[in-house]
Amino acid sequence: MEAYPKTIQNILEHLEKLPGIGPKSAERIVDFLLKTDKTFIDNFIDSLIKLNNTIKLCKNCFNITENEICNICRDNSRKKILAIVEEVKDLISMEKAGFDGYYHILGGRISPIEKTGPEQLNISSVFNRLSKENFEEIIIATNATAEGEITADYLINLFSEKNIKVSRLAYGMPVGSEIEYVDPKTLKKSIENRREL
Repeated sequence: MEAYPKTIQNILEHLEKLPGIGPKSAERIVDFLLKTDKTFIDNFIDSLIKLNNTIKLCKNCFNITENEICNICRDNSRKKILAIVEEVKDLISMEKAGFDGYYHILGGRISPIEKTGPEQLNISSVFNRLSKENFEEIIIATNATAEGEITADYLINLFSEKNIKVSRLAYGMPVGSEIEYVDPKTLKKSIENRREL
C-alpha cells in the first residue's frame, strides 16, 4: 500500500526527476507546498507554464531568451570579444565574473563516450557570425575536462585558418588555495600557464 495519496505520489515522482532532488528532498518540497498558500502555488504553476511557452534559444548565440535575439546580443556597448562556451550555465558564470563581451553557446561538447561529435554542436553558426560581426578576439571557454579539451583543440584548429586572435581560458590554482593541497595536474597547469609580472 502506498503511504501517500496518488496525487502526492505523482508529484513526488516528477520532483525526483529533477537534478539534485532525491526522495527526501521531494517529500520536503511537497510538505512545503501543502502548507503554503494557494496564491504561491498558482503563481508557481503560471511561471512554469510561461517557462515552457515563452523561453526559446537566441537565434544568434543560443542563449535562453524570451525574444528572437537575447539581451546580450542586442547590447552594443559590449567589447568585441566572443567567448565560446559549452552551456548556458557557463555564460551565466562568466556574466557573474564580469565578462563584458559576447557569447556563442555550443550546446554541449565533443564526447566520444556520449557519441557527441562536432556536427551535433553549434559550431558552423560561429563562422556565420564571424562573417557578419567584427570580433577582435575569440576566447575558447570550454571546461577543463577531457571533453572540454577535445572540443577546445577542435575549435583552435578550425580558427587557425582565420585571421583573428584566439585565446583559451587560463586555468590552474584556485584563488585562496595552498600549494601543498593542490592536485599535481592542476599544479602542473598552473606552472605551464604562469604569467610574467
